[in-house]
Amino acid sequence: MTTETRETKPLHGRVCLVAGATRGAGRGIAVQLGAAGATVYVTGRTTREKVSEVGRATETIEETAELVTAAGGEGIAVPTDHLEQDQVRALIDRIDRERGRLDVLVNDVWGGEHLLVFGKKTWENDLDGGLRMLELGIRTHVITSHTALPLLIRNPGGLVVELTDGTTEYNGTRFRENLFYDLAKNAPLRMAFGLGKELEEHGATAVALTPGWLRSEQMLAAFGVTEENWRDAVEKIPGFAVAESPAYVGRAVAALAADADRHRWNGQSLSSGQLAKEYGFTDADGSQPDAWGYMFADETGDPDVNDYR
Repeated sequence: MTTETRETKPLHGRVCLVAGATRGAGRGIAVQLGAAGATVYVTGRTTREKVSEVGRATETIEETAELVTAAGGEGIAVPTDHLEQDQVRALIDRIDRERGRLDVLVNDVWGGEHLLVFGKKTWENDLDGGLRMLELGIRTHVITSHTALPLLIRNPGGLVVELTDGTTEYNGTRFRENLFYDLAKNAPLRMAFGLGKELEEHGATAVALTPGWLRSEQMLAAFGVTEENWRDAVEKIPGFAVAESPAYVGRAVAALAADADRHRWNGQSLSSGQLAKEYGFTDADGSQPDAWGYMFADETGDPDVNDYR
């Protein structure tokens, strides 16, 4: 590898798996890992031939893989339902067979937005839908970690990133308005903490990471805007002014993966805005939004959104 490659493509030669990369944060992370030169296996249930229960045919894992390659890496799409143990084993066996290593595992499997209902008590919510959220948000992460980690620890320096919604500081004292969602998004925080303890002797690192108010494809559609005119939604939802693109959390993961001293974060709960300040990266528009900082400030006063962007 030349000096130029090391400087411009810090993840050249690294093998990454982004589990749940069809859209949103997972796609943003996969693309930014590719931009840093990595080989990225991207998984999900929506392909050009089949649509998952989320019901969005507009984003596919094949498209994500193509975006990874276009960004400068190598994207490889592998259709995978991470609730199916045989499919996950086949995925990891393929990575081992083709690459012989796994350097970064990103657990971003979710796909439960269509089941999420606010404003109802636990006993008023649909139980099957709530249990499905727990399967999608917790069981998938456990199956994937259990299956992938033996390959990841084969070489020292591996990184596991548990994607969630909310930091330990925020979620620890606040109810996320739906018990099933609250459980699904707090579990990855504990997984990162526990995996950090288990991985330490193998020279690997585990962290939990949350984006702020994410301008995912589904969020933009819900607000009736696009990435080009997303600020039109701010008039009705002022807090949306601190929203971030999926590239932002993607750059956070790429920065962690490229940091030789990343183990200092082991077991911790991190946010994209926090890591932007630490590593100096920006969102796609050159700003550094800090949604969680804004939300804390908004509870006690009337913060100027410009101070958090």
